[in-house]
Amino acid sequence: MKQFFALVRGRSHDAAEAVVDRNALVILRQQVRDCAEAIAAARRAVAIAIAQNDQEVAQFKKLVARIDDLEQRTMAALEQGRNDLAREAAETIALLEAERDASDEAQKTFGAEIERLKRIVRASEMRLRELQRGQRIVAAVDTTQRLRESAPGSSLSALKDAEETLLRLRTRQKQIDAAAAAMAEMEQSGDPAAVSEKLAAAGCGMPLRSSADAVLERLASKIARPA
Repeated sequence: MKQFFALVRGRSHDAAEAVVDRNALVILRQQVRDCAEAIAAARRAVAIAIAQNDQEVAQFKKLVARIDDLEQRTMAALEQGRNDLAREAAETIALLEAERDASDEAQKTFGAEIERLKRIVRASEMRLRELQRGQRIVAAVDTTQRLRESAPGSSLSALKDAEETLLRLRTRQKQIDAAAAAMAEMEQSGDPAAVSEKLAAAGCGMPLRSSADAVLERLASKIARPA
């Protein structure tokens, strides 16, 4: 029974591996999309953290301004002998200073964390771009491999068949052109006018048609002839 269960598990594992291998490119595309979405979410999180830190900085500046204002007013109260108001202001200043120090510490922690997150996002973006380049390469390789592996020789034989068809068409066209030329030659061989034109073109006898040189020569002789 142990061997039987081991056999079942082994076959299941092999079947799962085969499915993964057949669909590896689809799985890779989805994994790359998942990575891109995760990095986009991380960028948004960093942007939110930066915005929150900016708010903390603005709050810190407000605390510093309020403390400065209260210190000035507390010193004025002391100068006027209003120790009761001075003590109340001093207690408020102490609370604001504690809040200011906490804000300053939060900014330091927040700033360091933001920088760390930025480095992680930048490194992740570089790895994502490398993944996308690799995906494009393996997709191209997969396409060429499928061209070779799908129905062995079918793609190459199709190319060969197309080349043979093209050769037959060109041969047939040449035969048709040769036959037409032969027919024209035979038609002219039995035509006295065609024979005369061929002889005249070869310089045998007077030309059948006036040439441009002959026309110019005739006109020039008329001009030179006395009236």
